[in-house]
This record gives sequence, structure tokens and C-alpha cells, in this order.
Amino acid sequence: MKFIHAADLHLDSPLRGLSAYPDAPVERLRTATRDAFEHLVSCAIEEEVDFMVIAGDVYDGDWKDFNTGLFFVRQMGRLRQAGIAVYLLYGNHDADSEMTRGLLLPDNVHDFSSRKAQTFRIEAKKVALHGRSFKVAATTENLLPGYPEPVAGWLNIGVLHTALEGNSEHAKYAPCSVVELQAKGYQYWALGHVHEHWVLRGDVTMAYPGNLQGRHIRELGARGALLVTAEGAEITAVDRLEVDVLRWHALDVDITLVADLTGAIRLVGQGLQGLLEDAPANRPLAVRVNFKGQSAVHAELVVDEGQLRQEVIGQALGLAGDRIWIEKVCVLSQPLKVIHAHADDEALGALAELEGLALSALDDAQFVQSLQADWAALLEKLPHDVLLAAPELSALRRDPQAQMAERIREATPLLMARVGQDARSSS
Repeated sequence: MKFIHAADLHLDSPLRGLSAYPDAPVERLRTATRDAFEHLVSCAIEEEVDFMVIAGDVYDGDWKDFNTGLFFVRQMGRLRQAGIAVYLLYGNHDADSEMTRGLLLPDNVHDFSSRKAQTFRIEAKKVALHGRSFKVAATTENLLPGYPEPVAGWLNIGVLHTALEGNSEHAKYAPCSVVELQAKGYQYWALGHVHEHWVLRGDVTMAYPGNLQGRHIRELGARGALLVTAEGAEITAVDRLEVDVLRWHALDVDITLVADLTGAIRLVGQGLQGLLEDAPANRPLAVRVNFKGQSAVHAELVVDEGQLRQEVIGQALGLAGDRIWIEKVCVLSQPLKVIHAHADDEALGALAELEGLALSALDDAQFVQSLQADWAALLEKLPHDVLLAAPELSALRRDPQAQMAERIREATPLLMARVGQDARSSS
């Protein structure tokens, strides 16, 4: 017997971080979550699975219109025609309190009640599925005590939308522990809410499939669902199904040994080539490029980040046309030490004092206010195409106060590098 365990579809949830750029793959971004789920339904039909379990967050909250719901109904209809049942649980994003409207689903779809835990039985397969949907999004009590006892001699599957213990990055909805799940007596726990893939095998198997499609740079790498195989009441295999249609990556480029800007850009090209070689064929990649290390090239990278981004995009286009999309370019590197052995104590003290003044500028309210006014005046004069090419400048113009600290921190190493260069040239 085989079934698919999926969760966190978040249908029509927007992909964040690319749409602001004129070179973004707009159509792929708009339909990515739908395309991923459509791939999953196709996999279910091809694998001839007995049923599908969806452990919460089909939707990302109330629909903007009925198209989201109609798409889901259409995919459920495809499964119905293939004779595949679906057992559906609602989580915090699509709890009763979050959804003000709905559509009647095909009769192959069985949704768990939000009033109390409910059991669905598949007599022919001797499978019992136990679950409870969220009534309200902020369900912070442990739902596990209300789940029924296992059906003796059957395969018991618990369906639960939970943060579980140790997942500090996710809201503590329906919290419980691994020990509590193991003690319940079910053979498999189909979990949802945590977007990272995680499987714990043993007498009791518990698993998060992760979400179907990464939506931003914090959801890196392959995304998909789980294909679970059972023999009688025993789970024999849990295999990953990758169904995402656009994959996010963070590319760290170490420029420590690089002598010039050209060398740094070439390293980016080499890193992007490596990502392409490791990725499935024809899968688009959204990449954040992080320059790291300590290098003399650092000052050149931070002088014109708009130009730097275009150089990186040029590497991507030269390698793979429209298969690589640059989400962001971050200069996280550091300049080389500007104090050399020949520097006397007076020069050393002066540079240290200058650096201290730059870093303490944020504590001077009058200075910050004056700087904000100067920046605002300059940014208002910039052409619109310049702001589009440099999103950091757009963000600074929208909210200079929130951006001030980071911009001063970025400017300090550049200032120190320039002073060091001037000191060396005059010595």
C-alpha cells in the first residue's frame, strides 16, 4: 500500500524577493505554488497511490477571489477520477476562523472536523486516519490528548498540524513532544506546519514533508512531499518527492584570495555553474549571492552595488539564459586591515579614533537627523531607473530611519579603506 503525505501547500502565496526586479520571472512566480501542487497530483496518479494526506495549510488565508478554491477543486477532481481519496486537515492559515468562504469539495475528499478529533477508516486496507483541524488560527493548546486510541491490528496514521518541540522558528501551534507522539501508539504521524523536510524512523515514524514550493530565500533547496509505503501495519519506506518548480539557493563567494573585481565576478560564475550542475535539468534557480571573506576587493564591491548586481546578472545570463534569477547580491565581506607595520603610533591612534567616531554616529540624534535630511534631498534627485536598479536605495528613500544603521555600518569599512589607501600613497 502507498500513500502521499503532503502539507503546507499555501496555494497562491506569493514568492517574495524577486518580483521587485524588472528581470524577474513574473509568470513562474505567480503560478509556482499551483504548479508544484499540480505536479504532486500527477505523481499521485502515476504512482497509483491508495490515498493522499494533506496535513494543513492548503491555503494561505482567505482567498482574494474564488479562483484559488476552484483550482484546488479541479485538482481534487483529477484525483477522484483516478480513484484516489484525500484526507484533509486544516491548519493555522486555513482554520475555520481564517476562511470566510469555501466551496463544496468532491466526494473523494474527507476533511477532519475542527470540533474534536475524528477517525476515518479504510476497511479494505485496514487503515485508520485520526486528525483534528484547527478551529482558530491561534490554536496553542496540545490537541494530542483528544486523539482516539489506535485501532488494534490496523495501520494507524495520526494527522496533526503542530510546531512540535525544538522548532523555534515556527509559531507554537498545537505544541506537543516527540515522546508524546511515540506514546500514542500510532505507526505513522503525518505532520504539518514546519516547512523543512524531517523524518524520524523507528517503531513510530513521524515526518514533516516540508512545503511544496519554497517562497523566499529562507526556504532553500528541494521542496516537496513524501511517498510512504506500508506492509500491513508496518511502515516500510518513506521516500521524498520533489515537486517544486523554482528552487532557492544561497551562493557564498569567498573573495579572500581575489586580487581584483574581475576575479570576484569570475568566482560568481564558477559558483553559479556548480549550482546548475547539481540542479535537476530545466529547474529554474533563484539565487542570493553573498560575497564573504577579507579582501582588498571589498571597497570596489561596495562602491556601486547597482553595477555589481548587473555584473552578477550578466554571469547568470551568460551561463543559462533564463534558468538563473538573481534574488539579491549581498556584500558581507570585510576590507583588508588598513594599518600596516610602518604605521606609527600617532597614525594608528588617529585611524582608531576615526573608526570609533563613525561607528558611534548612530548615538548622536542631531547627526542622524541631519544625515537623514541630506540623504532625502539626494535620493529625491535620483532618476527612477537608478532606484529600480538599486533596491537598497529605494528602501532608503521609503524609510531612511530604518535603513540608517545598516548604511552607516556598510560605509565605515569603505571609509577606513579609503583613508588607508591615502595614507599609503602619501608615505
